[in-house]
Amino acid sequence: MFHEYRTTVAEGDQTMIYATPECIYPITVTTGEMFNNKFGSFRHSEMIGLKYGSKIRSHDNRGFVYLLHATPALWTQVVPHRTQILYLPDISFISLYLDLRPGKVVIESGTGSGSFSHSIARTIAPDGHLYTFEYHEQRAKVAQEEFVQHKLANIVTAEHRDVITNGFGKSNIADAVFLDLPAPWDAVATAKDALRKDTIGRICSFSPCIEQVQRTALKLDELGFSDIRMFECLVKDYEVRTTPLPDIETAIDGQKFNFRLSVSDRKKRRLDTSTTAVDNDSSDKEMQVSKPVDEARGHTSYLTFAILAPLE
Repeated sequence: MFHEYRTTVAEGDQTMIYATPECIYPITVTTGEMFNNKFGSFRHSEMIGLKYGSKIRSHDNRGFVYLLHATPALWTQVVPHRTQILYLPDISFISLYLDLRPGKVVIESGTGSGSFSHSIARTIAPDGHLYTFEYHEQRAKVAQEEFVQHKLANIVTAEHRDVITNGFGKSNIADAVFLDLPAPWDAVATAKDALRKDTIGRICSFSPCIEQVQRTALKLDELGFSDIRMFECLVKDYEVRTTPLPDIETAIDGQKFNFRLSVSDRKKRRLDTSTTAVDNDSSDKEMQVSKPVDEARGHTSYLTFAILAPLE
């Protein structure tokens, strides 16, 4: 489901119930089951056969929801948080810099809540493979069950393993390695062993503290990695609105122009005043402008990248 697309809802599908941008619910479509929320009750059986994107009204006619196809991006918004997760800005940046694409073999540690794992699986499908490791046994078990439920078992191998102590147990197979660990520098050696030696290998470490970045960078340099870089993704939202465009005569005359009035308000104002004088608000032209919002999302983590050159 997460790496393929079908047009209609079928029995057993993992489907996203979209009520509002803040209210998205994952369900497994099962005949006989009922989904309930503040907008009403929805029978699963009535969803089967509908096209994804369809609007379905509640059984008690209190409201409606949309049926959306499951994607890694939507899963990131609704995944049960067993740990802190990666979000789309970091996910997309890492995927780009690790050169992830269909057919690649990737090693990930740790699995955590599986947010990034789903995006990796979708990106490397259908011929690639993800080996993901989690040191916490219960989290690893839940992740394994989710990958099976989401029909990713042929792409993702999840394992309970302490890679700091026991390594990855893989050698010369991976195109890229992703580390989300408290002490990533202790896993750099086993990551180097896991990377392929006949092509450029890539590694990324996700660390919230700059001290982790420093120690990881030193270890990468010590073990022969090159092009070591660190990035921080900070998302900045912009507010876009439409504002009237003053005419050239207004600008030449130096008259004050009220940008806060909409075009309809200007027309109403001209009618109310019933004046024949040149009005400095007479322009009906509009333009779109933007400005950053006052509040910005803060720091998530630092991304440290490096490459391992192939052996001659």
